[in-house]
Parts: sequence; C-alpha cells; structure tokens
Amino acid sequence: MRPGRTLGAALADEVLVLDGGLSNQLEAQGCDLSDALWSARLLADGPERIEAAHTAYARAGARVLTTASYQATFEGFGRSGIGHAEAARLLARSVALARSAGERAEREIWVAASVGPYGAMLADGSEYRGRYGLSVGALERFHRPRIEVLAEAAPDVLALETVPDTDEAEALLRAVEGCGVPVWLSYTVDGTRTRAGQRLVDAFALAAGRDQVVAVGVNCCAPEDAGPAVEIAAAVTGKPVVVYPNSGEGWDAVAGDWRGPATFDPALAGRWRAVGARLIGGCCRVGPAAIASLAGVVEREPHGRE
Repeated sequence: MRPGRTLGAALADEVLVLDGGLSNQLEAQGCDLSDALWSARLLADGPERIEAAHTAYARAGARVLTTASYQATFEGFGRSGIGHAEAARLLARSVALARSAGERAEREIWVAASVGPYGAMLADGSEYRGRYGLSVGALERFHRPRIEVLAEAAPDVLALETVPDTDEAEALLRAVEGCGVPVWLSYTVDGTRTRAGQRLVDAFALAAGRDQVVAVGVNCCAPEDAGPAVEIAAAVTGKPVVVYPNSGEGWDAVAGDWRGPATFDPALAGRWRAVGARLIGGCCRVGPAAIASLAGVVEREPHGRE
C-alpha cells in the first residue's frame, strides 16, 4: 500500500521494521550475483527477481523496502557496457520495483532508495575502509548524478548507507541538498568508530541540525556494535535512529566464505528502540525469516516514544 504519510511523520508515532539483505534473498531465489554489478545487474537481466525479493520482505512484515541500487552507478554500469541513458532508466526502475511490491501489501510500505558508498562501485570491499584518496568535492560529484535520478523516481527517502567515513558523509549530505527527498544517513562501524577510524560522536554531528535528515544510524556492522552506536546517534543528533546490522558472521576473504556464528537476534530490537531506534531491520545475510521475527518483537511493543 502506498503510504499516506511521510516517513518522518510515521516515525513520530511508530517504530518501523526495515527489510533485510537483498542479496542473500536473491541468492536464495537462485540468482547468480557473481557479476561486479552484484544485485544491480538484475535490474537489467531479472527485474522480476528483485520484485519477488521485495515482496518476500513485505510479507515478512517489513514496512520499508530498500531498492537494488546500492551498487548501481553510472560508472559501474558503463564498465559493463550500459550507457548513461539506460543506466538512468535502470536506476529509476529500482524504485519502481520496490514501489510495486509495496503497493500490493495490505499496509503502508515506504520505499528507501539505496545510495551506496563510492567503495561499492569499486567492488573490492573498500567501502569497509573508506579513505579512497578522493576529496569531498570529488565524492560529491560522483554521487550527485545518480542521486538526482533516484530522487526523480520519487522514493519516500534516500538511504545514504554503509558510509565508511566522515568525508563521504559530508559529500553525500552536500549532494542531496535541493533534491527534494528526505534522507537517512547510516555509517558502517567498528565499535564506536567509523570504519575509517573517526569517532561516531563527530560522524553523527554532521547530520545534526539538518532538517532533510530524518534519521541517522548504522548498518552492515556487527550486531554487538549496534546498541552503543544507537545511543551515540540519538544523543548527538536528537533524531530518530536507523539500525540494521548484518548477521554477525565474519567474511573470510581467503576462503571466500562466511565463517563463525550468526549473532543477529531479533530480541535485540527491544534494547535498540529503548535507546532511540525507530527504524530497525537487518543487512547482509539477514533474511525474511529473521525480519518476520523482528516484526513480531516490534509489534508486541507499544509504538509510541518511550
């Protein structure tokens, strides 16, 4: 169902459940994501697979669906032989697919257009390091064209997500100015610092006082790092907090596989909301079953602010 309220208005009254990892759900559906474009390749080759993944999360109880545009950039598409006009069409399609899935749901569903970091386009894991050797201005110029296309497609919010350092956060916040769409800003973190090592107190302060930013927080981090980060985000900005960690497993680059136990626990949602979280979901390797459990936890609690 298309929402009748802005996301910001909804957050004043409710805690909203986000979806989980799009890539793991696509893989569960039998999709091959080995291409450098990752899930964005399916915007051209299998859009129905993406819509099916969105639908799975909506059925699980997600109230916000995040588009398959995390790794979708003009530069990345260009390296795969996709021209500028077609790339723009595919970016817009990412929003349309999520919207279509949401409109078939029986309750309000918001669409978040994913704006991944510069490192996602490089497809070498550098979004977990940051510090690409580019200036804030250069990063702003990289991000602005696709932000403009995504904004034109009319999502409910732009998800500036998996941001590894404050330089890129500053660039993104500059790039969204004047686009007419609210945003959330979400860092990927290690403990209480960004992946590039900056203090989260300083990182979140960049969003304080910016009306366009409707939420701040963290994603694609270990679940155990999420709680302290939520507290810092709420204290520094006074804004609703968004939190969607990964499964907690570790990536073994040598073996090319995930190792260790999954530590994502839907029961943690109660702790996160108690310290300011209003948008709660999962990232990599958190699937519809976990989101369904998370929705159950959230819906058993009163929706108002504590």
